[in-house]
Amino acid sequence: MRLALFLWLMLLYSKAFSQEEAFYVKYKNKPLTETLKDIEKTYSIIFTYDDANIMNQSISINKRKRDLNQLLKELEDHTNLIFEKISERYVIIYKDTFSKHINKLNLVTVRSFLNKGIQKKNDGSYQIIPQELEILPGLTEPDVLESIQQLPGVLSPNETATGFFVRGGFSDQNRLIWDGINIYHKGHLFGMISPLNPNTSSSIEFINKGTNPRYGERLSSVIDITSRNKIPEKIKSEAGFNGLNADALIEVPIISNKLSLLASGRTSYSKLFETFTYEQLTTKVFESTKINQNPEGLNNSTFTDANLKLNYKPNENNSLFVSFILIDNDLDFLLEETDSERTFNDLLQIRNAGYSFGWNRKWSDQFSHNFKAFFSDYSLSYNFITTSPTLDKSFEKRNSIYDSGFFLEFDYKPFKNLDISVGYEYNLKDVAYAFLSSEGSDFILDFEDRTVQTNSVFSNLVFSQPNLIDVSIGARLNYYNELNEYRVEPRLQISRDVNKYLTLIATSEIKNQIINEIDETVFSDLSLENNVWRLSDGEDVPIKTSFQTSLGFIYNKKDYTIDVDSYYRKLNDISALSLGFLNPQSSGFNIGDQTVFGLDVFLKKNFKNFKTWVSYSFNNSENRFENLNDGNSFKSKTFIRHFFSTSLVYDWKAFQFSLGWRWQSGRPFTQANEVNGELIFDQGINTGELPNFHRLDFSTTYNFTLSEKKGLRGKLGLSVRNVYNRRSLISKEYRGNNTLNDDVEVIDRFSLGITPNLMFRLYW
Repeated sequence: MRLALFLWLMLLYSKAFSQEEAFYVKYKNKPLTETLKDIEKTYSIIFTYDDANIMNQSISINKRKRDLNQLLKELEDHTNLIFEKISERYVIIYKDTFSKHINKLNLVTVRSFLNKGIQKKNDGSYQIIPQELEILPGLTEPDVLESIQQLPGVLSPNETATGFFVRGGFSDQNRLIWDGINIYHKGHLFGMISPLNPNTSSSIEFINKGTNPRYGERLSSVIDITSRNKIPEKIKSEAGFNGLNADALIEVPIISNKLSLLASGRTSYSKLFETFTYEQLTTKVFESTKINQNPEGLNNSTFTDANLKLNYKPNENNSLFVSFILIDNDLDFLLEETDSERTFNDLLQIRNAGYSFGWNRKWSDQFSHNFKAFFSDYSLSYNFITTSPTLDKSFEKRNSIYDSGFFLEFDYKPFKNLDISVGYEYNLKDVAYAFLSSEGSDFILDFEDRTVQTNSVFSNLVFSQPNLIDVSIGARLNYYNELNEYRVEPRLQISRDVNKYLTLIATSEIKNQIINEIDETVFSDLSLENNVWRLSDGEDVPIKTSFQTSLGFIYNKKDYTIDVDSYYRKLNDISALSLGFLNPQSSGFNIGDQTVFGLDVFLKKNFKNFKTWVSYSFNNSENRFENLNDGNSFKSKTFIRHFFSTSLVYDWKAFQFSLGWRWQSGRPFTQANEVNGELIFDQGINTGELPNFHRLDFSTTYNFTLSEKKGLRGKLGLSVRNVYNRRSLISKEYRGNNTLNDDVEVIDRFSLGITPNLMFRLYW
């Protein structure tokens, strides 16, 4: 009640800062991009614009004292652009009415959130622009998923790029989209690095609250990535390498200002040379597996990804694209026993290929549409083959996903402050998994092949009155054909500019999810990719439902940023294998719920040559299953009560330096007592807590020019993770193997050791 009263008083607070201040400004042939940044800082405002409109323009104005209105009028006189002040905080720059409308829907609250290249929009979502992204702790390249993990409320307790939790949700609750294609791949090197080449990305939108109803399928977050879509004026190329892989990219204009081709490829080179970086990552990946336990075996582990995109812009009103992506990981581990003349061979391949087609058309200044058709093909194939003079046998695990559909959205703006969008999405998911055994004859241990078609209609209404209030209200209606179920997902977001420095944001939403990962660990498994994807069946694996509400504020004044957000989540009909909790009473599925509440706090201060930020997250996540833990609540695997991080970034000429430290309280685990050589679980589920975790990361980059005439530029970077080489226990799990009579195996997993990585890149 006190918090609600405080926020209400803030809403009624008069705009004490509305009076215009005047400042002395002077610019002499200064690029417009740099001029706008300087004006934003001086007048505490934010410009919203299309980069293409301000490129290659410079400004020269004499020194005199001007208020903001006077300055904007003078900028209009020197450019062919319109500068419209829509509130005390925002100024839109546009050429025509349509571009004004688009810019107004993408207002930015914080231009540089963590660092340049990461923006926070007024709807609470984040936009990451890899080409503009400056250095972050432990990173020298703009890794798509690693960059997201630097944001408040995002945690990766296993130190992987893909296995991160958003506000207490599991990693399978994060939807990853590439040019409209759903991506299911877990990441190169079994999740240690992103499966997506960051150098081909144009924009990344990360949404953890207030989700637009155009997005469905997942409960926690949306990561919507758009690859490069601009038509270049000339051929652009770049290539580089780091301690893990090498890649190259080329953009070729085929028809001037109309048609272009983007092609890229990235591959590991561990077959030729294994760096210390690779050895450190694989040591962590393969710990507690047969690969580390048998160092005499031969291990080949490689990864590759490739992208192709054709961009076509026949005129100003139409833009089309065709996109292709391929992600591939392969592992071949061979172990020979000379005494018994037996060989053991583990073969693992994980692949995700995808295709998409898109067409955007502007029918008028008020009406436009967005169409996408997509197909995603994911497969996991694992074979464990034992060969001997007397008998050959094998174990095989398969998991496949065929995900296809199309999406159509219409956008209509009947009035100045009103935007209405309606759309339809059709999606077909065919998901199968199988566990097979062969020893003279074939046996099916477990098998499922299920298809679900989803028809969704959605609509959203945005009323934007920056001097009063912004409201976004919408809903998504899903019909799951094979399950014969309807689900309604209302979405609401309200934001209010108290003054030009302070914005309040409140959101509420309901989401549903029909595809999940389940733990299918069996005895012969390599124990690297135990989780398999499975569709809801309406019974053992029902449709998951999530309700989330949040309330917070953003304060942004010149060199200060304060972002505070509180949230509450309730997830219903989550399922879990009781064997995963080592419940000897049953090995079937249990249905329960999860409750999460938390707080994210972010503070940032910019100085002349460096910036620093501090981030803190509180999270309380608990599960309850009727048949587990006597029906009492217990801590979820995503429970991390406290997380703290801080960073310092320093710019000096062409160098950038970044130092970051993170600390988090230990994850919960199920304690066991050893009695007569056996493990007894009698203390309840997840009642223990692992030691606290902390790590120091460092990175630096140097930008240089080799030839201005030829446009040849370069970048050199060095990063070091876990600088003081601390070894932390980050996970304690138990594996019961394939029957309840097998001995229970304890699996301890530790943090990544000190891991340097060197990067070199050329642009021309």
